[in-house]
Amino acid sequence: MASTESTEAKELSLVGKVELRIALTDSDTKLETILNTYLPPLLLKLASDHINVRNKVISICQHINTRVKAPNIKLPVTGLLKQYKKNGNALVRHFDILYIQQGLFRLSIPERLQLLPMLVQGIHKNFRESVRHTSSLFNMLLKLLHSVTFPPRGTGEDAALRDTLGFVEEIEDAPFIASWIGKLILFSPNPSTKRLPGLTVEECNFLQLYDKKDTWLPSIAGGMSIVETKVVAVKFLASGAFSDTERFLPALIASSDTNSRVSDLGEDMMKRAVSAVSLEDGAVLEQLFQLYLGTRGTDGSLPARVSLQVKLLALLCKSNRATSYTAKNIQIVKEGLTTGTSGQSVELSDARSANPRQRNISSSTAAVQGLEASKLRTQIFAYTNWLARMSDPAHINVVAPSTVTQLRDYIESQGWPTPLENMSQQHNQESNLRSLGYESIGVLARASAEALIFDEDLDLLRWLFDSLAADSMGTEVTLSIELALSSILGAFGGYLKPELEYSLENLLLHNMQRELGNVEGSDFRVVHSTRFAAVRYANRCLPFRNVKARWINVLAMGSDASGRREMLDEARKGLDPYWYRMLNPAKSGILEKEVSTQSKYELPRLGELLEQFFGKDSIWNIVRIQDIPLPMANAYGPAVTFCSNILFHQTLSTASPVVIDSEWDRQLTTLIMNDESSRNSVRDHLHVMVQDREQELALRTLFTAALNGMVASAGKNVASCSMCLLQLCSLSSDISVGSIVPGVFKLQDSILSNDKTVREASSRLFGILGSHQDCPRSELEKMLRGFEGTCKSWQEAVGSVYLQIHGAMLATSYYLSRRAFRASLAVATEDEPRVQAAVDLCLKILSTSHDKTLLDAATVSIAQLTISGILSPKSLAQSHSAGTVVKSLADNAGKGNENAIKALGSFGMQCDEDFTEGTIFHQVFTGLFKLHELREATVQFSVGEAFSYTAAGWASKALIATLDVDGRAPSSPSRNASLSWILEKILGDCKTTKPALRQASVIWLLCLVQFCGHLPAIQERLRDCQTAFKGFLADRESLNQETASRGLSLVYEKGDRELKDDLVRDLVGSFTGSSVNMSGSISGETQLFEPGALPTGDGSITTYKDIMSLAAEVGNPSLVYKFMSLAANNAIWSSRAAFGRFGLSNILSDSSVDGYLAQNPKLYPALFRYRFDPNTNVRSSMNEIWAALVPEPTATIDKHFDTIMSDLLKNILGKEWRTRQACCAAVADLVQSRPAAKYEKYIGEIWTLTFKLQQHLTTVQVCDDIKESVRTAAMALARVLVSILTRGLEAGDSTTRSAGAMLEHVLPFLLSPSGLESPAQDIQSFSLSALLQIIKKCNKTVLRPFIPDLVRRLILLLSSLEPEGIEYIRLRAEQYGVTGQQIDDARLSGVRGSPMLEAIERCLDFLDEVSMQELRRPLEDAITTGLGLPSRVGGSRVLVSLSTRHNFIFRPHANHFLRLARKQVLDRNETISVSYAAACGYLARLTSDEEILKLVEHCRKLYFDSDDERHRVVAGEIVLSISKYATDRFGALAAEILPFVFLAKQDAYGGARTPFQETWNETVGGSRTVLLYMQEIVQLAMQYLESPKWSLKHTAAFTVAEAIASTGDEINDATAKVVWPVLEKAVDGKTWEGKERILRAFVKFSRARNTITQDETIQARIKKIILRESRRNNAAYRQHALSCLAEYVELPDSGDLFTDVYDITAPIIEDLLAGPDVMDQTMQSGDLPPRTTNDEALASAQSAMLRSINPQGQTNNEELNSYLSRALALTVRTLSENGNRNVHNAIYEAEKSLFQKLGKESIRQPFSEALVTVLIEYVKTLSKSQDQVEQTRIKAAEAAATLAPLCGRSEQLRTALIGWISSARTQERSVPVQQVLDRARQAIPKM
Repeated sequence: MASTESTEAKELSLVGKVELRIALTDSDTKLETILNTYLPPLLLKLASDHINVRNKVISICQHINTRVKAPNIKLPVTGLLKQYKKNGNALVRHFDILYIQQGLFRLSIPERLQLLPMLVQGIHKNFRESVRHTSSLFNMLLKLLHSVTFPPRGTGEDAALRDTLGFVEEIEDAPFIASWIGKLILFSPNPSTKRLPGLTVEECNFLQLYDKKDTWLPSIAGGMSIVETKVVAVKFLASGAFSDTERFLPALIASSDTNSRVSDLGEDMMKRAVSAVSLEDGAVLEQLFQLYLGTRGTDGSLPARVSLQVKLLALLCKSNRATSYTAKNIQIVKEGLTTGTSGQSVELSDARSANPRQRNISSSTAAVQGLEASKLRTQIFAYTNWLARMSDPAHINVVAPSTVTQLRDYIESQGWPTPLENMSQQHNQESNLRSLGYESIGVLARASAEALIFDEDLDLLRWLFDSLAADSMGTEVTLSIELALSSILGAFGGYLKPELEYSLENLLLHNMQRELGNVEGSDFRVVHSTRFAAVRYANRCLPFRNVKARWINVLAMGSDASGRREMLDEARKGLDPYWYRMLNPAKSGILEKEVSTQSKYELPRLGELLEQFFGKDSIWNIVRIQDIPLPMANAYGPAVTFCSNILFHQTLSTASPVVIDSEWDRQLTTLIMNDESSRNSVRDHLHVMVQDREQELALRTLFTAALNGMVASAGKNVASCSMCLLQLCSLSSDISVGSIVPGVFKLQDSILSNDKTVREASSRLFGILGSHQDCPRSELEKMLRGFEGTCKSWQEAVGSVYLQIHGAMLATSYYLSRRAFRASLAVATEDEPRVQAAVDLCLKILSTSHDKTLLDAATVSIAQLTISGILSPKSLAQSHSAGTVVKSLADNAGKGNENAIKALGSFGMQCDEDFTEGTIFHQVFTGLFKLHELREATVQFSVGEAFSYTAAGWASKALIATLDVDGRAPSSPSRNASLSWILEKILGDCKTTKPALRQASVIWLLCLVQFCGHLPAIQERLRDCQTAFKGFLADRESLNQETASRGLSLVYEKGDRELKDDLVRDLVGSFTGSSVNMSGSISGETQLFEPGALPTGDGSITTYKDIMSLAAEVGNPSLVYKFMSLAANNAIWSSRAAFGRFGLSNILSDSSVDGYLAQNPKLYPALFRYRFDPNTNVRSSMNEIWAALVPEPTATIDKHFDTIMSDLLKNILGKEWRTRQACCAAVADLVQSRPAAKYEKYIGEIWTLTFKLQQHLTTVQVCDDIKESVRTAAMALARVLVSILTRGLEAGDSTTRSAGAMLEHVLPFLLSPSGLESPAQDIQSFSLSALLQIIKKCNKTVLRPFIPDLVRRLILLLSSLEPEGIEYIRLRAEQYGVTGQQIDDARLSGVRGSPMLEAIERCLDFLDEVSMQELRRPLEDAITTGLGLPSRVGGSRVLVSLSTRHNFIFRPHANHFLRLARKQVLDRNETISVSYAAACGYLARLTSDEEILKLVEHCRKLYFDSDDERHRVVAGEIVLSISKYATDRFGALAAEILPFVFLAKQDAYGGARTPFQETWNETVGGSRTVLLYMQEIVQLAMQYLESPKWSLKHTAAFTVAEAIASTGDEINDATAKVVWPVLEKAVDGKTWEGKERILRAFVKFSRARNTITQDETIQARIKKIILRESRRNNAAYRQHALSCLAEYVELPDSGDLFTDVYDITAPIIEDLLAGPDVMDQTMQSGDLPPRTTNDEALASAQSAMLRSINPQGQTNNEELNSYLSRALALTVRTLSENGNRNVHNAIYEAEKSLFQKLGKESIRQPFSEALVTVLIEYVKTLSKSQDQVEQTRIKAAEAAATLAPLCGRSEQLRTALIGWISSARTQERSVPVQQVLDRARQAIPKM
C-alpha cells in the first residue's frame, strides 16, 4: 500500500511541477516552449493507474485549453502524433487527437506536409483499435491533401511517393486509404438522412466525424468543401502512392461522379486499373455486387447511384464468373426494371390476365422515365444478354424464368400490345428500351428453353407472335421481336413431344391466317404480318413429315404479290427436302425423345399430305372446287408437284435410295422420263396402289388435283400440273387413269388456247384420256369433229385461228397415236377416214404452208403418227410419195426445226432396212446427215436422237417416255444392220478434219451410245467408240471436249473391267504427259489456232496448210515444228479442261477404289498441283476430279503430304510459268490447312524459294508481262506465309521455336527493294501490311532483338513510301493554287496517321534498358541521314514518343538526343524545323538543367547572332515548345529564359515574334511579372541597343518601351534608376519605323513621380529630348512626336513651354495649311505624305500649341493675352481651311483643357479687357463645329461648358457665350449635344 501511495505521490509531484511551469509562463512564446517539451509526457500520465493522477492531468489540460486559444501558439504536433501511434491507451489517444487537431493547422505548410507519412502510417491498425479516432485522422489527412502538390505522373518523385508514405512497409494502409477515398466520393452531406447510396450509416458517420455538423461547411473554420476535397483525394489516388489494384474500385466510383473534375480523373485511372484486376476474382465480384445492390437492414447501404450502376454493369458484362451469382443477378434485373431513379421500388403485378392482350399496367405504376433510367435499363438488357450467352445451364435455368417474367412485365407496363398514350412523348427512348426488352427475352428463352419455351401452351412463344402481330411501337421494335423469335429458333434442335408439336403447328397455322387490319379481341389489332416468322418456324421446328408445316409453306407461296420475297424463298425451301436439311443440319437433340424415333427428315405420308392439301377441310377440296380461278393459284402448281414428287420418291426408294441433293426434283423428273428401270419401278408400284383402297383413293385425289390445276388455274399451273399428270398417266394402269377420263371434255378450251404450252400439254392429255376405253364415244366424236372442222380452214386462217388449228391438229394426232398404242385402231374402222384426213392435212401443210405455227403442228403430228405406225412409206396414198415426204421434212429440218428433225427420224424408223442409195431409208439418213452444217448444239443432239430412231426403232431408249398409255409399242420394220451401218459411218466421220462435221459426229456418237448402248451393235464397238471419244479430248472446241468426256463416261459405264482400266490408263497418261494417244489426226484443213491468234498482215495462220505455206515462203521448214509445238501445247492444256465434264470424275473415282489408280498413287502430287492451274477450265476440272477421286481429302493429303510438298517445291522455280503459278497457289493452300508441325521442316525452304521467286519476277517482269500472274500468286503465297508467321508469333514460343530465325528471313525481305522499296505498288502494299501484322502480333521477347534496326529502317522508309510526285508538286505549288507549306502540312498529317508510325510505336513499347542502348546509334543514324520530309518528321515523332511514353528507359539518353535534335531544327524545311523544335520541348522534360540552359543559349545565339530571319523563328519555336511540353522545367529556369522571351516578343518580324508572344502569354500570369525580371530585361536590352543590326537594335528599344508600359501607372525609384539610362539611349538617334513606341514610353516615364524624374538635370534632359523629337521632319513619325509633345506640355513640371512649342508647331501648321506645293518645299523626303498623315500631324500640332499655354506660369495678363492671340490666329485659320473632324476634335479638346487651366487661375486674378476680347474670339471658334459631325459638336459644347464658369468675371464674355449656346441649341437636333449645351447654359453664373 505504501508503495502504491509512493507511486501515486511521485506522479502527482511530477504533474504538479509541470503545472507550475505552465502557470509561471508569462508569454505565448514561453508557453509554446514549455508545451513543446512537456505536453506529450503530461498526456501520457492519463494512462496512470491512479484516478487522482488522471484527474489532475485533465484539470491541467483544461487550463492549457484556455491558454492556447491564441492561434499563434504552436503545439507539439509531431510528438503528439508519434505518441498516438505508439500508445494504445484510449484516454491518452483521445487527448492526443484533440491537441493534434488543434495544432496541426497552426504549423506552416511544409511542417504539416512532413507529418503526412507519420499520419497515414499504420492507419489501418488505428481503425481496428478506434474507429472514431481514425475518423479524425482520416479527416486530417483530407485537410492536408489540400496543401499537397503532387509530382507529375510517371516521374521519379511520383514513383517514390509510395515508399515515402510508408505504404511499402505497411501494405494494408494503401488499400485502406484507397477504400475510404472511394467512400468519400460516394459521400454527399445530407442532414435529412444518414443512409446514402453505397454507404452504410456507420460509414457516413465516419466521414461526418460522427455528427460533427461543421465538418463539410467550408464557411466555418476547420470545415472543408466536399467538392474540392473529392478532387484532391482523387488526385492523391491517381499518384504513385497507390497501385492499380488498390485504386480500381475508387477509380470506378470516381468515374461515375457528377463532377467532371472528379470523373475525368476517375476515367483516366480506370483505363489503367481495369487491366490490373481480374474480374473473375470472387472478392472483386462481391465488392461490385455489394456496391451495386447495397446491403440490407436499417443501417445498411442503399444501392449505388444509377450512373455508377451503369458502370458496374459494364464491368460485370466482362466477367464469366458473375453469371454464377444467380440470386444477385435476379435482384439486379428486378430492381433495375421496377425501380425508379429515386430508389423506390415500383411493383408490377405478377398476376396474369386470362387474356394476355389485356395485361396493361397503368402509367402511374410504370417505371420512371429519364435519361439515367434509360441508360441503366439499356445496360441491364446488355447484362441479361451476357447472362444468357455465358451462364452455365444450371445457373441460367435459375435466372431466366424470373428475368423473363420481369421483362414481360416491363414491356406490358408500357402498354401491350398497343403502347400507352404517354409513351409517345418519349417515343425514341422507350422504343429503344422496348426493343432491347424483346431481344433479351429471345436470348434468355433460347438459353433456358426447357423452362421457358417448351410448355404445353407455348405461352412465351405465343406472346411473342402476338407482339409481332400487334405491337405498333415502331419498326425498330418489330425488328427486335423478329430477332427474338429468331433467337428462340435455335432451341428447336431436336424432336418435339407430340402434344408440343400439335400446339406449335396450330399456333403457326393461326399466325399464317392472320390478316392485316383484323381485330382480335379488345385492343388487339393486327398491324404486322406474322407469316414469314411462322414459315421459318414451320421449316425449322417441325419435322419434314409434318403435313401442316408443309401446308404452311404452301400458304406462304399462295400469298399475294405483296408478299415478302424472302418468305417465298423460305416457303420453297420448306417444300424441298434438301433445303430443309440445309436449314436443319443434323445435331444431337436437346429435347426429350419419348415415343418417336423416326428421323426428322422423314418425308410426309402421301395420304396425309393429299388430305391436308386437297381434302374436305382444304380450300382446294377436289370435290367441291369449281371456282375459276383457283384460290391461291400461285401455290397450286407447287403443291401438286410436291405431292407427285413425294409419290415418286417413295416409289423409287423401294428399289434403291434416291439421293436427296440440290437437284432432287430435277433428278426425279429425269429418272421418270429417261430411266427405264425407274419407270418400271414406278409403274409396278402404281399398279399395286390400285389394289389398296386407301392408296387408290390417294392416287385418285392426286390425279384429280392435277387435272383441276390444268383446267381451272388460268394457265398459271398448266406446266407443272400437266407434267405431273402426264408422268402419272404414262405409268399408271388404265384403271387408275379411268378416274379422270370424264375430265377430258374440260380440255377443249385449253386445246384451243392461245398459250402454246397449254395447247401442247392439253393435246397430249386429250390423246391419253380420249383414247381410253371408258371415254364416252359420242361426246368424243363431237369434239373430234369440231377439231376437224377447225382444221379445214387452215388455208384461209388468219390471226388466232392458226393457234386453234395448231391445237386441233395436235389433239387429233395425239388421240390417233394413243389409239394405236392401245391396239384399238384395227377394230375402229370409223377412224380410218379421220386417219387419212389427218395424214393428208399434215402433208399438205408440210409441202405448201409457210406458217411456222402450222408447220410445227404438222411436223409434231407426223412424228406422232409415224411413231405409232399409222403413217409409213407403205401407207401413203398415191398422191403422196415417201420421197416427197422425206424431202419436205428434210427441208424444214434444214432450217433448224427440231420437231421436223425428230419427225424425219420417226419416219425413218418405219422404212425398210435398205442402205442402197436412193432408197427411202438412205434418203432419211442423207437428210439427217446433211444437218451437220448447222452449228447449233441443240440441233445436233436432236439429229442424234433422230438417228437413234432410224437405227434402232422402238429399241432406242429415246422413245421410253413416248409410250405414255397402258399399251404396247406398235410394230415397225425390223432393224438388223442399220445401227452398225450408221455407227460405222459416224465413227469414220469422227476422224474428219472439218470442224462442223467433227462436232456433229461426236454429238451423234454420244447420242447413239446413250440411247442404243445396250444393243449388241454398240456393245461390240465400245472400244472404237472409246478411241473416237478420246480423240476429241484434245479438241480446241470446249463443246467437243465436254461431249467426248460424257461419251467416255457412258462407255466406261457399259464396259467391262479391262475396258475400264484401259480407259483410265489412257486418261492418266495424257494427263501426266506420258502418252501421246490423245491427239487426233492432222490434215491440211486441221484448224490449229483461232482466227487472228497469229496475224500475218494480210490474214492469220489458222490451219496446218497455212503453216506449211508460211514455212515454204520464208524458206524455213523449222517453222512447221515450232508452230506445231505451240498447237500441241495449246491442245494438251485444252484437253485437260474436259476431264471433269459430264462424269469423267466418276471414271477416276471408281478406278481409285479397285482399278488402275489404286496401284498408281503418284498421280496425287500432280493432280493436287493442277487443282490450282491458271486455266479456269483446267482448275475446275481438276477440282471435280479431286473431289471424286479423293473421298477423304484430309486423310489422303496427310498420307501423301511429303510427296506432294516435295513435288511442289521442286517445280516452284520451273521453266513453265503455269507450273510456277500453280505451285505457289498449291503451297499456300497446303500450309494453310495443315498444322505447323506438319510442314515445319519445309518452312525455311519455302521462304527461301518464295524470296527467290519474288526476286526473279521483279527482275524479269519488264521483259515478260505474262508473268504478272505468277507474281501475283507468289505474293499470295508470301501473304499466307506471313499470316502463318503472325499466328505463330501471336501464339507464343511454344508453337514457334524458330520464330527468331523466321524473322531474320522475313524482315530483310520486307524492308528490301523487293518489299517496301519495290516500285510495284502491290508489293509495297503487301510488304507494309505484312510488316504491320508481324509487329502487331509479335511478342516482345521475339521482336526485341530486331527493334533497333527495324525502327531505323521504318523511319527511313517513311519517305520511300511517299508518292514520288509529292516533291514535284511542292516545288511547283503556286501553279496548283496552293502553298508549299500547305502541302507540307498535308504530308505531316499523313505521317502522323501512317501505319508505319504505328508500327514504330509498337516497337518502342517493347524496349527495355538494353535494347534502348542498342537503339541509340540506329536512331541517331536515321535522324541524321534520313532524306525527305516524312522520314525527318518521323524521327522527331520517335523522340517525342520516347520522351513521353518511355521516359524511364530514355532518360539516360535524353541529353544526347537533345543535342542531336538541336542540330535538326535548322533544316531549311519549316515543317521539319518545327517538328524538331517540338521534340526539343519534349526532350527537355528528361534532360538536365545544364542541357536545357545550353539549349536556351543556343536559341539566343540563333536569335542574336544569325542574319537569317528563319533562325529567329526557330529559336522562338524551341522556347515555345519547352514552355508547352516541359512546363515544370521551364518554370524552374524562368529567370534564365523569360528576359530573353520578353525581348524577343518585341521583334518587328511577325514570324519570329509570334512564338515568343505565345510563350510569354502561356507562362506569365500578368504584366506585373515584368517587374520581377526588370533588371535582367533592361541589361539585355542595353546590350543589344549597341548592336550593329538594326533589327536587334529596334527590338531592344521596343523591349525598353514595353517594359515601361508594363510597370503600371507608377515607376518606383529602383525601377526608374535601372530604366532611365537605357531609355535615354533607346530614344536617341534618328527616326525609324516604330520609334514612336519608345517616345510614348519616354513620356510615360516622365510622368512618373520618383527621384529620377524630379531631378532638375533629368527634367532638363527630358525636355530637350521631347522638343528635339518634335522637330523631326519625318512625316510618319512627326504626328506621333507632336502627339507626345501635347501630352508632355500638360505635365505639372513642364513649365512654360509655349514659346518653344509655338516655334515648333507654327511652321508645321502653316506648311500643312499651305497645301502640297508648300509641303514639297519643306519636306526633306521626296514623297508627299498621305492626307491622313497630314491631318493627324495638323491635329497634334494644334493640340500641342493650345495645351502649351500655361496660365500658371504667366506673370501678367499681357503675356497670356499674347499667347492666346498667337494661338488663336492659327486656330481660326485651321478651322477655316481644314474641315477634317479629327483636327476639329483635337482643337476643341485642347480648348477645353485651356479653359480648365484658366478656370484655376481666374480665382487669383481678374480678366482684363484684352483677355475678355480674346476669349470671345475663342467662343466664336466654337461655331465652326456646326457643320461637323455629332462627335465634334459634342466636344465643342463640352469646351463651352468648361468655359461657362468663367463668364462670371465678364458680362461681355457671358453674353457672347450665351448667344452662341442659344444659337447652337436652336439649330441642334441631336439629343446628346442638346444635353451638353443645356448643361453649359446652366453652368453660366448669373450676374
